[in-house]
Amino acid sequence: MATTLDYIEVNGTKVPLIHEEDTRLPIISMQLVFRNSGSIKDGTHPGLAKLSARMMNEGSKKRGSTGFAEALDARAIHLSAHAGTETFVFEMGALKEEFDTAIALLSELVDEPNFTEESLKKTKTITIGSLTRKENDYDYVANVALKSLLFKGTPLAHPSDGTKESLEAITLEDVRSFAQGHGELKRAILVVGGDISLEEAKRKGAQVLSSFKAGNEGTLERFEASASAKELVLKRKTEQAYIYFGAPYNMNVGDAEYFKSRVATFILGAGGFGSRLMEEIRVKRGLAYSAYARTSVSKSNSFFFGYLQTKLESQDEAQQTVKEVISEFVKNGVTQAEMDQAKKFLLGSEPLRVETLSQRLSRTFMEYYKGQEIGYSAQELKQIEALKLDDLNTFIKKHTEINQLSFAIVTEEDAPAEQ
Repeated sequence: MATTLDYIEVNGTKVPLIHEEDTRLPIISMQLVFRNSGSIKDGTHPGLAKLSARMMNEGSKKRGSTGFAEALDARAIHLSAHAGTETFVFEMGALKEEFDTAIALLSELVDEPNFTEESLKKTKTITIGSLTRKENDYDYVANVALKSLLFKGTPLAHPSDGTKESLEAITLEDVRSFAQGHGELKRAILVVGGDISLEEAKRKGAQVLSSFKAGNEGTLERFEASASAKELVLKRKTEQAYIYFGAPYNMNVGDAEYFKSRVATFILGAGGFGSRLMEEIRVKRGLAYSAYARTSVSKSNSFFFGYLQTKLESQDEAQQTVKEVISEFVKNGVTQAEMDQAKKFLLGSEPLRVETLSQRLSRTFMEYYKGQEIGYSAQELKQIEALKLDDLNTFIKKHTEINQLSFAIVTEEDAPAEQ
């Protein structure tokens, strides 16, 4: 069956339901997604959304962390919470015969989460420990630094996991307020798939949603990436240079030309071997094992970004090469052969993107979330297939903003001066 969009009415609130029935296995999965939430709503407490989600994973106050985990394991139920940039999500999966128990446990968790000082201390300790380990993950360090340049002065400039200082400042009341203020029916989207009919999904969904108050839809502010080219160099004990780069990208969710962006970005840096960046940086000059460039287009922000690692002595040449490849790409566009290859891959690999139930549900969810009609992705493929070279190059040449590159680089510490 095809994935469909329907609605569930709970306490006067219509909640969208994304559903697909698949009876091949007696398994049911559910995602409850709350919009206008996530790390972009951290406010003055970077890391609050993700910490709140981790606190939800500490089980209910009735059973405690261990008791709740044992209740899940006894029935082979998966139940977890996590926070994205714009969303707060509960995920659940179970055998069909255990799905009612899964719903009951989710309701128990939502009604009385294990929000205690002890759980908060434990969760903070684990999270800070993880951040400490990431201090030596220089891809993470460079990526965080790049976001701080592109989105300075906005919530997006902070690491979504927070910092040691910001996490230590978060109180139990902060967590409670975030969870209660962002888990509301008017923000909710329900995604249900597996061995369950539409009518049954609506009934079970209504049970789940009854644990939440109507609340309000909330708002989602949009933040623009900086058009001022900047550079931040971080010195660490490393034998490689980690080069992350980014720029504004003038495109919004729902843009009619997004299909052109997919083709253009594939040719420039998302297509692996054969892409402009990979060919110039690895194949021709041997400066790096890999080099990529992509675009991120979401409701709250849009930007162009890429990354590579190179030898310390090749750092300057690699950085200059990135600038040159992108400048030439914007100035002169692409060739017919490059476009044909990109179209062949994007069209030919389409079956791999929708072969599983979770992929199909995710695609339909994103169509709805972005305000597109259900089935839009199929229309986009037809647009890609019909795309002409002149139209693609006209699109590329007008996006000169990607030349406004900011760089975040992790490189070696300065050698100590000789005595």
